[in-house]
Formats: sequence, structure tokens, C-alpha cells
Amino acid sequence: MNARYAKVVRTTKETDISLELKIDGSGIADIDTGIGFFDHMLNSFVRHGFFDMNLTVKGDLEVDSHHTVEDTGIVLGQAIKEAIGDKAGIKRFGSFLLPMDESLVMCALDLSGRPFLVYDLDLTVERLGTMDTELVKEFFYAVSYGCGMNLHIKQIHGSNNHHIVEAAFKAFAKALDEATKYDDRIDGVLSTKGAL
Repeated sequence: MNARYAKVVRTTKETDISLELKIDGSGIADIDTGIGFFDHMLNSFVRHGFFDMNLTVKGDLEVDSHHTVEDTGIVLGQAIKEAIGDKAGIKRFGSFLLPMDESLVMCALDLSGRPFLVYDLDLTVERLGTMDTELVKEFFYAVSYGCGMNLHIKQIHGSNNHHIVEAAFKAFAKALDEATKYDDRIDGVLSTKGAL
């Protein structure tokens, strides 16, 4: 089986991003976005999804963290799409219900090729570290559209904003790990259309 790997480089006037992603990894990350909390979330995503990822981002943080977070989501979505290729033999769907202390977050996704985000996290602080909490939604939206992924993230309960967001990133990792797994019963792609 071929290694599922992608490298995506994206340079704009606002960000300069280089990302390498290995789907069938062991949870090794080398990440520097310039935003400590965001680095922590991405490290959690890599570790709990058993992916490998090298990521460097130089963004216009003197403005704010919006472009850095959103553009990283775009590039990660593109890398996932490229790495999984034609999707032959993979489960396509994945879901996970992840507890973290008082928080419980569900993620369900479909690697359908059709982007859509349903996002339901109740965050009550403006920032976690130097990252605006409103950017959590922007990140997942960008991943969904960059990949062509139907993505649902829902908070079941929770009160600590750090725990809620971290549970969301970890649940996303576990659901994506499930969706990208091979199933010997699947001949080609898992679709009545014959293509995804």
C-alpha cells in the first residue's frame, strides 16, 4: 500500500505556509504557527489521530491571528484531500465522542467531496492564550472546504473553554483517523455513484 502523504505550500501577502502530512503516521509533530494555543491544538490533533505533520507558518500576527488560523485550515484541508487520493477502499465516514474532564464533544465527518460545516461549540471567552476563540470555527470551516469534507462538531456539555476546544480537536482527529482507515470489504470507493 502506498504511503499516504502530501506536501502543500501556500504563500499570500498575509501568510507563508508549508505543511507536510502523513496519514499513516505515528503521531509525530513539528509545528510552529506563532500562536501557542493553536500549536497545542494541532499537536493534539496529530498525536490522537496518529498522523505525522511538519508545519511552519509565518503570518501577519501583528494584525491578528485570523489569517494564520484560517489559512492553516485551508492548507490542512488541501493536504488531507491530496494525501487520501481517490479514496478507494477507505471507510469514508468517521465519528467520535470525546470526553475531556467536564467537557464532551462529538465529531462526525464524511469524506464525500462535498464541503459543509455544522459547528456547535459554546465558547464564553474571547481568547485562549493569544488565539481568538471565534477562530476555532473559522479553522474547521477552512478545513472542511479545503478538503471537501462534511464536518459536524457538537458540544454535548462542558464549561472550561480550553477543555471544550481541545476535545473538539481530538474528536476531529479520532473521527478522521476512522474515516481514512481501509476496509477490505470495500471495492473501489464507498458510494453508489462509483466516485467521490
